Amino acid sequence: MARQNKSGARAEWLPRRLLVTRSSMGFAHGRAIAERAAAHGVEVILLPGDRLALDMPDDPRRAYAAAKSTLAVVVAPPSRRRLQPIAPSADWRVDLAEGCPAHCSYCYLAGSLKGAPITRVYANVDEILDALPAYLGDGSVTSRSRDRAHEGTTFEASCYTDPLALEPITGVLSATIAWFGRWDAPAQLRFTTKFADVAPLLDIDHRRRTRMRASINPPMFARFEGGTAPVAARLAALGRMAVAGYPIGLTIAPIIAAEGWRDAYGALLVDAAAILAKIPGIDLTIELITHRYTAGSKAVLESWYPGSSLEMGQANRTIKRTKFGSEKHVYDAVTMRAMRSFFEERIAAVLPMGRILYWT
Repeated sequence: MARQNKSGARAEWLPRRLLVTRSSMGFAHGRAIAERAAAHGVEVILLPGDRLALDMPDDPRRAYAAAKSTLAVVVAPPSRRRLQPIAPSADWRVDLAEGCPAHCSYCYLAGSLKGAPITRVYANVDEILDALPAYLGDGSVTSRSRDRAHEGTTFEASCYTDPLALEPITGVLSATIAWFGRWDAPAQLRFTTKFADVAPLLDIDHRRRTRMRASINPPMFARFEGGTAPVAARLAALGRMAVAGYPIGLTIAPIIAAEGWRDAYGALLVDAAAILAKIPGIDLTIELITHRYTAGSKAVLESWYPGSSLEMGQANRTIKRTKFGSEKHVYDAVTMRAMRSFFEERIAAVLPMGRILYWT
């Protein structure tokens, strides 16, 4: 469920129930999450063991809804605390949670996470963070990049989740930002979000070691992003973070080549510039990610969102094989060239202070 502020915009997401595994109660963060959930009026279920037990309805749609409204507190095993590369965004992926409460009908997590889409947050965040110094100076994206070396070793916290969405209950994003602020090292935390409640983050002593990016799309495509904050609210939140001294960024994703895309994305860039161009000394990056899907994710998404008008056909598409042997349906070379040229030209004209990090 999502609370609304006075303007009617979604202010924060709250689960209907919180499942708390027995082992997670052995960690201060696990206990704090349970206490915070109870204070918000969320049903807290203390499990007798570490298996996530939730009776799901037989109907797939109702089961999906039940899972999406559930948050679970679990302990990240050692395998989850061994970091993996996450090019082209950052050197390393650091997972604070797994899963997302939003309802995006293009969700790239679909098909990659196993089982019901219950969002899991890790209670042993201190153990996760204590492992990071071993990776300092290593990695292949920013640690060894001539253009991005000034960012230091980078750690991406939003590969498998939207950490800001979970912040009202978990507080884990605030704790992680503060931890990076205390870490006197050439390192940077990164996260991207479709939510906008940044108030808990504004007064943290971040020391400019965290970069927040807002994931944005024009209205004609943001309609596929159910349960998220309005794009205008995301941009306003990004501006507030910049004023608070944070490095910021725009994640324009997924870029969809449907009819009218040029006008739609052109207006979106103008809207972003109207807020960000007024902020002195802004440190702005831009990431451009085109829409793609696998056969597996398409099947999952069509079961989750039957009747969605999101185009996932073969028009203007080609198949790209990944290094792991899987196949992705991406836009063909002609479409990709047209979109890339458009964004590079429009960004240079409207947001000249922004650095494009990558196009994919």
